[in-house]
Amino acid sequence: MSTPPPLMKMDVTIPAWPQVDRARRALDTVRSGTGLLATAAGALAAAAGLFIGDLTGTALVADVALSLGGLATLRLWKQDGHQKATASVMYLAPGVTLAALLVAERIVPGPQWWDALGLTIWTTGMLALRPARMARLMMSPPAPPPSADLAPVQEQTAAVVDGHPVAQWWTQRVAADGGAGVGTALEDIEQTGPSSLRAVIRSIKPGEPVPDISIRRLSAVMDIPEDLIEIGAVPGRGAGVRRLTVGQPDAEADPATVWAQRIAPAAMPGAVLTGIRVGRPGTTKESN
Repeated sequence: MSTPPPLMKMDVTIPAWPQVDRARRALDTVRSGTGLLATAAGALAAAAGLFIGDLTGTALVADVALSLGGLATLRLWKQDGHQKATASVMYLAPGVTLAALLVAERIVPGPQWWDALGLTIWTTGMLALRPARMARLMMSPPAPPPSADLAPVQEQTAAVVDGHPVAQWWTQRVAADGGAGVGTALEDIEQTGPSSLRAVIRSIKPGEPVPDISIRRLSAVMDIPEDLIEIGAVPGRGAGVRRLTVGQPDAEADPATVWAQRIAPAAMPGAVLTGIRVGRPGTTKESN
């Protein structure tokens, strides 16, 4: 008997569609306005039913039809569960309570003080609580509001990796408006000596290359000679990242320098060390 394949979980990221989000927000606004109109119409129909008995039956039929029709659209294509049942009860609450008021008016004709009191309580409660709208939002939340103005701030904040002070300095002095590297972030910072470091400059906009950064301007901001600053490609990576090297690395502390000067010439001539992984060999997350 063959063993069934293991179940796999796949995470799918849905891209943002501004046009669809705008349409969803417009639809939510229309729904909200329709709910307010329906509440006002129900209150007027019940108020008129206090004096016109024949109108009560027509209002009751309209109330039942609108409530059941709206409930059908609320439950359409939704999975069963406690949330769906709760939303259905909330959505039916205004129609059911209004129907109770209309039936009471039909049974006892003529305006009664308790009818007027019940209608006042119903109208105030529905306008304040809006249970039908809350049920709609529970089943179909509206699209989030546009946040185009906050996106650059969020990206700049996310660009600071683990609160590293050098990354924070880069964000405030180099990547800020008017700086030498606007739209960039510094990450993978590694100190290679007492006065030297190596890091990766990354574009904060996915798919965009790192802009041309003036070493002359960077030298002025950092107060370091120009010949000690180098910006080049990252081996195996695209133009969205660049390698920043500042100062002369300590030969004893820099594995790449140790490899190039001591190991490669004797053991592997022509080999270049492009990456270093720190950790115990053979150790994986699953085995820990």
